[in-house]
Amino acid sequence: MSGVCGIVDLGGASIVPGQLSLMTEKLKRRGPDGIHIWHKGSVALGHSLLATTPESLVETLPLCDPYTGCVVTADVRLDNRETLLQALGLAGCLRVVGDGELILGSYLLWGDTCVDHLLGDFAFAIWDPRTARLFCARDHFGMRQLTFCHIAGAIFAFATEPRAILSLERVPRRIDEGRIADFLEGELECIDQTSTFFEGIFRLPPAHSLTLDASGLRIKRYWALTPGPELKLPSDEAYAAAFLEVFTEAVRCRLRSNGPVGSMLSGGMDSGSVVAVASRLLAEEGRGPLQTFSALGPDQDSCVETRAIHAALSMPGLDPHLVNHADLGNMVPDLVALTEQIDEPFDGHMTLPRAVYISANRAEIKVMLDGVAGDTVLTHGSQITRLLRSGRWRQALRDARGEARFWGSGWSAWNALASGAWRAFVPNWLRRFRRKVFQSRAVRRISDDSIINPDFARRINLAARWERYRGHSINESMTHAEERAVSITGPKLTVGRERYDRVASASKIEPRDPFLDLRVVAFCLTLPGSQLEADGWPKLILRRAMAGQLPDFVRWRRGKEHLGWKFTQTLLAAWPGWRRTIMHPSQPVGSFVRPETLAAVGHRDIELVDSERSADVLSLALWLNRVSGEFAIA
Repeated sequence: MSGVCGIVDLGGASIVPGQLSLMTEKLKRRGPDGIHIWHKGSVALGHSLLATTPESLVETLPLCDPYTGCVVTADVRLDNRETLLQALGLAGCLRVVGDGELILGSYLLWGDTCVDHLLGDFAFAIWDPRTARLFCARDHFGMRQLTFCHIAGAIFAFATEPRAILSLERVPRRIDEGRIADFLEGELECIDQTSTFFEGIFRLPPAHSLTLDASGLRIKRYWALTPGPELKLPSDEAYAAAFLEVFTEAVRCRLRSNGPVGSMLSGGMDSGSVVAVASRLLAEEGRGPLQTFSALGPDQDSCVETRAIHAALSMPGLDPHLVNHADLGNMVPDLVALTEQIDEPFDGHMTLPRAVYISANRAEIKVMLDGVAGDTVLTHGSQITRLLRSGRWRQALRDARGEARFWGSGWSAWNALASGAWRAFVPNWLRRFRRKVFQSRAVRRISDDSIINPDFARRINLAARWERYRGHSINESMTHAEERAVSITGPKLTVGRERYDRVASASKIEPRDPFLDLRVVAFCLTLPGSQLEADGWPKLILRRAMAGQLPDFVRWRRGKEHLGWKFTQTLLAAWPGWRRTIMHPSQPVGSFVRPETLAAVGHRDIELVDSERSADVLSLALWLNRVSGEFAIA
């Protein structure tokens, strides 16, 4: 997970190398293995390397083509190298060809449509001096980040992280208060795929390219997830075998590394399946064992997640590393330091993955597999709704009862049926009207049941932000596959992956997710709903595919217990000064949070607040403490 950056002076003035050095310095934690800069006239590109593939040890980016003068900088791991080498006439080449060179060669051969030929995780920029043109692109699902700032007639700057762009004097330093409201509301984190916490700095959305030339800035989508025809196979076993073949190749591609590979291992199906396949592949290649990193509790008897992790660790070929939330020990100083430096308030709750990444970094791991996208890619959508619409009432009842058994107490089969019937039979216009009225009332009640300061909510026009968020709702007229495609490519998964990217990069780790392999996603989108859920069992095809590889206790575990809040509670208990951060007289958090909430969280005599509101207020306070000294709050 390297860092990239660049500047184009739109007035034609020469770039001072020191400007780009400021940017690469901000990216050094993301790319500690070497910094390189290319500059010529009014253009400069930079690269901060985290060497995670064999080729990255040899290739130096930015890379300039000697014949055309085109230059590329890239944060990239390509999975179709052999295909590209063949297409570019480099098959059998005796020298090492890096992924950056393959991107540049693809651009020189296919132009902007080079992105149609790339498979893997990437964010890159190419300067083409022949047309005085900058071309940038981000991968299909946003595994690699790219942000930019465009001031017409003055400057265009891009970087993996906003903090690098903000190091430039000509970039405005203004906090976007709308994103603070999004954070305090929680759900609004995924209001879009473009905004950042800083005015004038934007994220390039996944599957989009950006072109900058004399005619201005243009952004366009180069790819959309389009459902194909439904896959028809003769048996459940045939579906499972077909899935396992595609999934195994996705895992194999993500094992390409210049050092040992690690993997997150929770007690769930997704990471467990990744570990099962990865450990087998490494053993076949003689590269094992696979180092796994798990976050668990102290008591197997009272914690199903902990029991499931220990069951998963019975798989062969593993070298486990365990982080217990009841005994964080010497990890606390690192956790505190990294939490104090969070890039976004949304990252404050990421104590559990942060602890796992710290453990991996201490084990000298640079590449970490995970299964973060499994829930989304293998989602069944509104299964009960589809069954009711098709008149399959008995199966709908079985699924509703099965869901109640799977999720346990608090989950009602009759509520699931009623909700499915509402979506299946109530007219679209009535559902939209009810949703709008309900959410409008929720906004009006903001002073009673939210931590957001009512005055701030009115000033920022919170109702309008909720209206923007509602625009991402699933269209009831969509087919099953279309509904799932929107879920996979929508903002919710994007912001989740971006959070993991930020937290991982702070520990010099590159995360890789086999469930976001383009081939896996395309395959899963062709599956009939019955392969994704039946009788209340979600991700059924994955459970079948893992027969004989993943312990049955994990494969058929019911419910989903998460220890994330336990880790945050333990950290706060071991961090005596966190309330002082919130209550410091110069702390501006009171402008955004209800006074009574702030007083309750900051009171020294109360026990640790049981709700997660304390961590929310602390996350915002820490972030404001870091940035408010440098940037103006609008």
